[in-house]
Order: sequence, then C-alpha cells, then structure tokens
Amino acid sequence: RVQLVQSGGGSVQAGGSLRLSCGASIYTYETDYWGWFRQAPGKEREEVACIEADGRRSYADSVKGRFTISKDTAKNTLYLQADSLKPEDTAMYYCAADPWACTPASRYWGQGTQVTVSS
Repeated sequence: RVQLVQSGGGSVQAGGSLRLSCGASIYTYETDYWGWFRQAPGKEREEVACIEADGRRSYADSVKGRFTISKDTAKNTLYLQADSLKPEDTAMYYCAADPWACTPASRYWGQGTQVTVSS
C-alpha cells in the first residue's frame, strides 16, 4: 500500500509562487501515474497536472505555462511548482497516485494542503 504525505502550500499574494511536495512511502508501479488535483469550495475536484512513469507531463489549460509538475524517483517525491498564482488558484490541493491513470478515482491520495491566493 502506498502512503502519500504532502507538504508545502500556504497563503500568497497574486503573482507569487509556491512549491508543493508529495512524498511516497514506496515507488512502485502503483505510482506510475502521479498527479496533482485541486478542489475549491462548492466545486468538483479537478486534475491540475499529471506525470507518467516515462516522464510525460500533462496540465490543465488553466495552469499551463504557470505550473510545473516534476518528480524525483530517488527521493520518492512529487513536486508542483506553482508560479504566477491567481486568486482562482485558491483551493485544497491533493496529490494522487495510481497504476493506470491520473483520475479523480486514483487509488492513493495525500492528505491535502491548502493554497490561498489573495488579490
């Protein structure tokens, strides 16, 4: 079983940056798809970024060019560098891991971390 522990997040002003981290207890095929999701109050959870085992990355249109997903397999850690933050980026951010795809139904989830962007 994979356990995901998140760190980072917090409050910043618009235009600022934050870095989120997600440490995995183990790195196996069950983390082949590793992603970041977010959920704002009253809204559905949405995929922000995904990185596959071969390093391919995908991003939501709303964050392209501003957010960067990366991973360090030696440290079993996933990162999300969020730059040029906007108030609409305010949400609870979750990392997730799954052997088959980045989806809201991913098998393993981190505990979540709040990101608040003020204008």
